[in-house]
Amino acid sequence: MQQIDQSVSAGTDSGVASEAQAKASEVAEQAQERAQHAAGQMQDKLREQLDQRSSQAATQITEQASDLRSVGESLRGQGKEGPANAADQLARYAEKVGGYLSENDSHALLADAEDFGRRQPWAIAAGGLALGFAASRFLKASSAQRYRGRPTIPQPSGVYSTPASSAGAPTRKWSQSDPSGLDSRTAM
Repeated sequence: MQQIDQSVSAGTDSGVASEAQAKASEVAEQAQERAQHAAGQMQDKLREQLDQRSSQAATQITEQASDLRSVGESLRGQGKEGPANAADQLARYAEKVGGYLSENDSHALLADAEDFGRRQPWAIAAGGLALGFAASRFLKASSAQRYRGRPTIPQPSGVYSTPASSAGAPTRKWSQSDPSGLDSRTAM
């Protein structure tokens, strides 16, 4: 009878274990599906933002190109042909960039950026380095401004701060009893 009870309890234990394993597998699959769904939503939002930003940039660049053309015409009217040609050339480049941004969607922009990165990896690395340097300079400048904007904490009476350059240097005090200008209490 004990053997039957043991085999029934062993069968029940393995059934519970397989049921728990199946439940854990089901929960893991649901979590993976939710994560994939959230990632898909995030990608869609990022692509939508990229489309909006590129359209805004295209509009602004096209307006700048128009302004450059006006500057070129003004310079040409003043008889300055060289600078006028340079302004016209810049306007053509700006129009090309504006047209590219307005004609292509986020998928094409990202694909072109990936292709450029594969063809010119050093250009991407140099660009990242330049952006990192610019960001560090910006953060350093903004932290100095925040530091200067902090309220000062008053020192307790009798405590005076010394400049860093004279910290640890002997102080000289003039004394009537010591004509050399060194007070014996403060000399080294």
